[in-house]
Amino acid sequence: MHSANHRGGSFEIYNGAAESTTDDEKSRNMEWDKAALQPQRHHLDETQQSWLLYRQETKKKKYVDFGCIACSHRALKWTLYAFVFAVLVILLPTVLAKTLPKHRSKPSPPDNYTLALHKALLFFNAQKSGKLPKNNGIPWREDSGLQDGNGSDFSKLGLVGGYYDAGDNTKFHFPMAFAMTMLSWSVIEYSQKYEAIDEYKHTRDLIKWGTDYLLLTFNSSASKIDKIYCQVGGSQNGSRQPDDHYCWQRPEDMDYPRPSRVVNAGSDLAGEMAAALAAASIVFRDDEVYSEKLVRGAETVYAFARDPGKRQPYSRGKPYIEPFYNSTGYYDEFIWGATWLYYATGNINYIRWATEPGFSKHSKALYRISELSVLSWDNKLPAAMLLLTRCRIFLNPGYPYEEMLHMYHNKTELNMCSYLQQFNVFNWTKGGMIQLSSGRPQPLQYVANTAFLASLFVDYLNATRVPGFQCGSKFIPLDVLRSFATSQINYILGDNPMKMSYVVGYGTKFPRHIHHRGASIPNDKRRYSCTGGWKWRDSPKPNPNNITGAMVGGPDRFDRFRDVRKNYNFTEPTLAGNAGLVAALSSLTSSGGIGIDKNRMFSAVPPLYPPSPPPPPAWKP
Repeated sequence: MHSANHRGGSFEIYNGAAESTTDDEKSRNMEWDKAALQPQRHHLDETQQSWLLYRQETKKKKYVDFGCIACSHRALKWTLYAFVFAVLVILLPTVLAKTLPKHRSKPSPPDNYTLALHKALLFFNAQKSGKLPKNNGIPWREDSGLQDGNGSDFSKLGLVGGYYDAGDNTKFHFPMAFAMTMLSWSVIEYSQKYEAIDEYKHTRDLIKWGTDYLLLTFNSSASKIDKIYCQVGGSQNGSRQPDDHYCWQRPEDMDYPRPSRVVNAGSDLAGEMAAALAAASIVFRDDEVYSEKLVRGAETVYAFARDPGKRQPYSRGKPYIEPFYNSTGYYDEFIWGATWLYYATGNINYIRWATEPGFSKHSKALYRISELSVLSWDNKLPAAMLLLTRCRIFLNPGYPYEEMLHMYHNKTELNMCSYLQQFNVFNWTKGGMIQLSSGRPQPLQYVANTAFLASLFVDYLNATRVPGFQCGSKFIPLDVLRSFATSQINYILGDNPMKMSYVVGYGTKFPRHIHHRGASIPNDKRRYSCTGGWKWRDSPKPNPNNITGAMVGGPDRFDRFRDVRKNYNFTEPTLAGNAGLVAALSSLTSSGGIGIDKNRMFSAVPPLYPPSPPPPPAWKP
């Protein structure tokens, strides 16, 4: 070990370096050392003194020595100038910004889909039945239907609440449940968009208004039930008795009988109610008590649906239902309800039922029948298969579900192909609207639903960085399918031959003679009798109350539209139709960013495979 050199370096002498030193250098070094070490014993002569005096003359330094660095006077001056300038440029604006009054720049204006979405949600406020909250926001609506369901035996509230279905004052529970499922689905997928436009709380309140009511329609505290209330009010075709169709009255003025109708069998109704409650339980996951209540109710009604003794359409043989919301089957609701319950609970039995081959066979889910690729309150197949495709894309559960999931995925792609005009599956109007209802009236509800499915499928694939899908031998880029969705919603919002928005209150030209009792009768504090309201039904004048956000039935197959109140095929809005519109608009708006929330749907789904065992402890000798 060598001694330390406190000035740096080592005291070690390297032989190689010594050997390379010349004799002259050694001599000079030795002489220098001797001279430096020996004391000066003689006096300097004058010349030497002059040298020393000359060297000791003080001169003005051209630099400033800071010890570790030295800089010239000029550099120091410019450095100080730069510092002062920086203070003025940086500090002064900061001080001014804090002291002067703030003028915030306006945010960028919302896109058209956001503007329409704000309005479309208001339609649900206008359709509320029961005791309305103070912030309902529809000045011409008041409390109504407070005696509904007095004969029911499940709750002290009877059947007060819920939503009126359309322009009449009937509460049809089957399409109401479907509307709540669609609203919940859109919130689960696009919650960030609802939050960005400040509609998240509002939409949750709308969903809860519906699900609170659905929980009143059966014994939701029981694990097994034997009946469900399916409707309040209604009428028979051609009736001349005071009822919801014969009378033209505001809901607030109803004074005719409104019977509550009950069914002891109805797998379709129960399956849709299970879907609605299960989907809403995901929306309200942050409210543990309410979410669990919804799940229990969903499981109860789904058990009713699967009961072999209850398996028939709820509308069969019901003259008050069949002409209006006649269900053509219930196996699609079996798949639909089971899928939502799987996402809500994580119970593997539900995914097993959702992929049950028998359900697929009986519902004809995999058949190439064009009508079955159209989502509606009656046919849930395309939506159920898309929802299961989501499971395959993001969770990939594998055996034993992969075979059915793969087939549903393929069928979903075929459905998307069928919506594109180039494949000639559906007819199209000259103005650019796809005819999903084979030219039948009230087409826009089917158009809105299909636009939502197409836009959502695009977002699913985008989330996995898949650029498109196959239609036979053709590869379809995602922007082609997205363009289809936007073109159909744009048609609804005014890009059509009539140059008319079919959403009330959106744009400058929209229908003014809506087939709607509450909107057509002035809120003048006068009560109009059952037939006394006919003068408002038959009036050629525009409605005194705009039912903002209502999407009407829509044009005919020639793009023609008649703004006539009595012609409900053109001018009547529906709960289910508006729910599809809200879902489509939420998927297309750019507010809140692009894309879906991948994980929220699966928050209750446990890992499908057991976790890997922990590694063995480290070996110790």
